[in-house]
Amino acid sequence: MQVAIPLFPRFTALDAVGPYEVLQRIPSIEVVFVGRRRGEVRTENGMLGVTCDATFGDVSAPDVVVVPGGIGTRVLIGDDTIRGWLQSVHPGTRFTTSVCTGALLLAGAGLLDGLTATTHWRAAQQLNELGARYVPERVVEHLPQRIISAAGVSSGIDMALRLVELLVDREAARAAQLLIEYDPRPPFDSGALAKADEATRARAAEFLQFRK
Repeated sequence: MQVAIPLFPRFTALDAVGPYEVLQRIPSIEVVFVGRRRGEVRTENGMLGVTCDATFGDVSAPDVVVVPGGIGTRVLIGDDTIRGWLQSVHPGTRFTTSVCTGALLLAGAGLLDGLTATTHWRAAQQLNELGARYVPERVVEHLPQRIISAAGVSSGIDMALRLVELLVDREAARAAQLLIEYDPRPPFDSGALAKADEATRARAAEFLQFRK
């Protein structure tokens, strides 16, 4: 079973690597990083590089697609290459999914028209403008349409565990969770916009100025 994770300049590392860490634990799943060309792709801050081992042309029939987000999604919404690839492979996938602002690329390809979906809270309005209906949930499923979206960054791990349950079975998902020792107990309870106070939101906005 092949899972394709498309990479592009200025993607968010955990959006891609979080699901990868879950999915690659399953012996029947092969994860491939795919892009416009083979070679290294740098994350949004330029500090980390991940290698694409295949081009979009090489991967024409993946079983699952996991589209990560990141600042780089903004310039790709109307990109013919990734839009065309998503439109061509989606009819044959078992699931086409997104993490964070990867949902903008699914929406740009017309795959979320009229559907509820989630993304990073900062991109909610943009997602709505592209034809989807944003909901502030961790993971949103449309199983008849074979579409799943996850909210910001770390939520991709939750979505990947759910994918393992759907693709294999619940025990496999539980085993993957154990293998990565995913038992989150964060020291703070500010991981969702609704839980963050004004001071926390202001500091987050300050940090975001450095990512433009």
